[in-house]
Amino acid sequence: MTSTAAQPVNLFGLDRAALEAFVQSHGEPTFRARQLMQWLYQKRVTSFEDMTDVSKKFRARLPQIADVRLPTLEASQLSADGTRKWVLRLDSGGAIETVFIPEANRGTLCISSQVGCALDCAFCSTAQQGLQRNLTAAEIVSQVWFAIRTLVDELGNDRPISNVVFMGMGEPLANYQQVITAIRLLQDDLGFGLSKRRVTVSTSGLVPFMDRLAEDVDTALAVSLHAPNDALRNELVPINRKYPIAELMAACKRYTQRDRKMHIVYEYVMLDGVNDGDAEARQLAQLLKHMPAKINLIPFNPFPETRFRRSSAERIEAFAHILRKENLLVTTRRTRGDDIDAACGQLVGRVASRQQRRLSDIPVRVTGA
Repeated sequence: MTSTAAQPVNLFGLDRAALEAFVQSHGEPTFRARQLMQWLYQKRVTSFEDMTDVSKKFRARLPQIADVRLPTLEASQLSADGTRKWVLRLDSGGAIETVFIPEANRGTLCISSQVGCALDCAFCSTAQQGLQRNLTAAEIVSQVWFAIRTLVDELGNDRPISNVVFMGMGEPLANYQQVITAIRLLQDDLGFGLSKRRVTVSTSGLVPFMDRLAEDVDTALAVSLHAPNDALRNELVPINRKYPIAELMAACKRYTQRDRKMHIVYEYVMLDGVNDGDAEARQLAQLLKHMPAKINLIPFNPFPETRFRRSSAERIEAFAHILRKENLLVTTRRTRGDDIDAACGQLVGRVASRQQRRLSDIPVRVTGA
């Protein structure tokens, strides 16, 4: 890893091995990497001058070869239930959403891995934006750093985040290498120090990368299933046309075989009159009854111009009852943040719309006509 005066390396993008290589490339011993990580992640210090146990000579050189770039807060919303949603503007372009969900015994941070998304799931607000670009590992990690600093300042809790889930904007496995680097930093004892079961990657079913994930890191997995048969899933989750349910289930089985205690969370958004009938519940039970599975039923989050509606509470409970009769573990996600644009990507869309309206209000002077 090298840098130039014009383009310093963002240290947030380097896992421990890469940071050790970086300091060695500048003539420093590898223990400098440990020192830098402790300052960045344990003490949350970003000023090189304040990293007092780093040699004075190296501290003086660091601003020329490295930096620590954080996103800019573009918008913030606080729900009545305590859920917080931030729109973060990235220095290399684009905006993303990061959401903090507090609960009695844990705090979950939902982070983004892409600006927009290319998978075009029919019920997803982010999909309407299309894919603008992948995030760098630094941009992924900086969401967590930003959230911790903000919550510590506001709440006074030194460890407000216990779980991180890649369930924000984007398909994590479509940005594979950057996500892997971020996971390593999330789990590193010198990084954020999260256990392997407290970091979850959610995928719509990119089968080859699911197999690679099992080899590269040890992390929890969630699968955005949303339909129990290929015909319906082709409509709702178009990636199913490339990796149909049989291939997806085979990959899920391979993923859990490495750890007998592991189960996969299958996410199933409840769409009124689309995938929430008794027949679909029975098909889903048949599909998963021999798998180490937890099924998470998700009430649909409406967004402007969507054709879908949320299933009623009674229909969701009837669907869950059929699954439980087959001894499947089922939870219904409690709807959070309804009053702050709960659909992923919705707040970013509104911010972008406001910016576009402001631009359209600026008088345009035509010259040379």
